[in-house]
Amino acid sequence: MSELSIFTKAMLRERRDILLSILCGFFAGIGGVVLFSTSGYLISKTVFVPPLYTLIILTSLVKILGLARAASRYGERLFSHRATFSLLSRLRTSFFAKLVPLTPRILNRQRSGDLLARIVGDIESLQFYFLRVAYPPIIVVSVFLATVLFTSFFSIWISLLFVIGMLITAFVVPAVVRMGQRKAYGQVRQQRADFSAETAEMLQGFIDLKLYGRLKQREEQLLAASDKLTAAQHEDSLRLLRGQSLHSFVTFFVSWGVLVLGAYLIVQGLLAGVFLAMLIMASMTVFDESAPMATLPVYKQDSEFAANRLSETFEADGTVEASGEPSGTLEDDTTVSVELDNVSFQYADDWRPVLNGVSLSLKAGSKTAIVGPSGSGKTSVLELLLKLHVPTGGQVRLNGTTVSELHAEDLWRRTNVVLQQGHFFLGTIRDNLLLEDEGLGDRELLEVLEQVDLADKKPDDPVLEKGENLSDGEKQRLTIARALLKSGRLWLLDEPTSSLDYVTERRILKLLLERAADDTLIMVSHRLTGLEQMDRIVVMDRGCVVEAGTYNELIERKGYFYELKQLEQQLVGDNGWGEA
Repeated sequence: MSELSIFTKAMLRERRDILLSILCGFFAGIGGVVLFSTSGYLISKTVFVPPLYTLIILTSLVKILGLARAASRYGERLFSHRATFSLLSRLRTSFFAKLVPLTPRILNRQRSGDLLARIVGDIESLQFYFLRVAYPPIIVVSVFLATVLFTSFFSIWISLLFVIGMLITAFVVPAVVRMGQRKAYGQVRQQRADFSAETAEMLQGFIDLKLYGRLKQREEQLLAASDKLTAAQHEDSLRLLRGQSLHSFVTFFVSWGVLVLGAYLIVQGLLAGVFLAMLIMASMTVFDESAPMATLPVYKQDSEFAANRLSETFEADGTVEASGEPSGTLEDDTTVSVELDNVSFQYADDWRPVLNGVSLSLKAGSKTAIVGPSGSGKTSVLELLLKLHVPTGGQVRLNGTTVSELHAEDLWRRTNVVLQQGHFFLGTIRDNLLLEDEGLGDRELLEVLEQVDLADKKPDDPVLEKGENLSDGEKQRLTIARALLKSGRLWLLDEPTSSLDYVTERRILKLLLERAADDTLIMVSHRLTGLEQMDRIVVMDRGCVVEAGTYNELIERKGYFYELKQLEQQLVGDNGWGEA
């Protein structure tokens, strides 16, 4: 429910529009009651052939009330919807601000389609919290009290009937609707999230499903999810319709009650007959204003469920909302020293630690390679340095400052990063290279493309979503080109040449070392080729550092690294590749 509390706090910031919408809503509601009451009185009065000036006054009053009601209703819609859109904007911003620090770990835990449903659908559904949950009771109560006060001047018994009818409308009808909602709590929203997740997975894995003959099965699962969503929406619509129908029944019941009671009072001489039509029209109008109360429980429950899903996004991660982003920064144009002090890291849902007591001290300007088998924790070290994860034990320091004290965006801006799988956006090569500095011209872009052996590419060449029209090697070289265009003094490279041939790999490594000659460079690699140029090699296995030293020291030691090197040479030799 924290998102609802955030939404409520945001309402206070939009109090001007909210107060204006309530004021306009009240005038529109009471204006409608007076308009139709006056119309009923006018019709009754004409039977007695009143003076012409009386008819002129009553007719003019009806016209003025009609215009005033239309203007008030327009103002109500304008201010209430403007407040709602502003509230949603604040909520999206707040949600995204809390979501960003949780990536990428939240992406590994949440299904992408379900996460998208939360970001878009669940936040969007909270617009009804103000329009359909918080707003209607205020208008209904204020208009109803004014109407009861008005009718009490003509008949206290009819006013009492209004009160009974309103209590039924405000409490009994919503309670009946609420009872029908209990079994279907959040059903539509959950089914919609499941459908989004199934659709996203099918689209992302379409080729593999097609190749392995599982596409038909996935289509059936998607159709089943679609049928469940359709059935849930149908049931939800029926519940809304039942609530509206029940409200209409109460409205007509009260109107007939006013007619019968009014006739009795007229016979008893307790009410003038000319006011009967006026009171009937007043009852029908005021109960029309209370129609949103019948559907309030449905929207309230939907808003609560959406708010709970948004809260679960962070609660499941175990993240406590911070008071603010740390303000620490790295000094401009300064090389970065790196220190890991007894660092441990473990995913929330995993029983084994990814890193266990890792300690490293890398001098500013040094060149370090981290090697080891898959799953040894190499990439996790880089992710901790980038503040993408929070260590479960120990400290990570850059230039003596713990990473937790550094502002994340400042850290990322000062770091040149090449990940295993760089993301490419739909557009052109220029669009995908100019992510930091849009002021670079074609000459600089062509230069960097030539440096990474992509001289055949032009800045205006198209790039499909996720780089589908590029080979894995081209993607890696474009990712490296993107890093070369940054000005950071800390280089974090995760398998930067894993998809390149050995000859190209050596040229790219040489280029990277030349560009980072005065900077700190950390490279994760499975391959051991070219590591002779590194100042230090750190060997990891099962989340621990098993040995570290220069290339020659590790070879002479004939330990774990030596065995890995021997194995690599055998495999390379068996395939006839040789080392360039």
